Amino acid sequence: MLGDQGEIHYVFPAFSAGPAGTGHFLIVIRDASIAVLATRTLRSDRPVAVVAEFPRQTMLGPILPGPVIELGPMVLEFDEEYAAVISAADAEIFAPDTLPPDPLPNL
Repeated sequence: MLGDQGEIHYVFPAFSAGPAGTGHFLIVIRDASIAVLATRTLRSDRPVAVVAEFPRQTMLGPILPGPVIELGPMVLEFDEEYAAVISAADAEIFAPDTLPPDPLPNL
């Protein structure tokens, strides 16, 4: 569905409820892009469509109360447990010196 855009680094589920409509999504962060994939339910791992793509240089944060992020025109709500994923994805691009070494580099 995404084609060959490099290795997947992070994936997390999100939910949107706002003026643009309601939806369930998987946010997939790859080498070259950030993709927003529509799913049928919040916990689904089966995407049905690519809703949007952004360059990898797009910042996901800051994380707003809710917790919520704004990605392009979308406002996406997510479970608090994924805040670390979002912070790590941003740090990987914007502050790579702050990341700890990968504990499992061969996976």
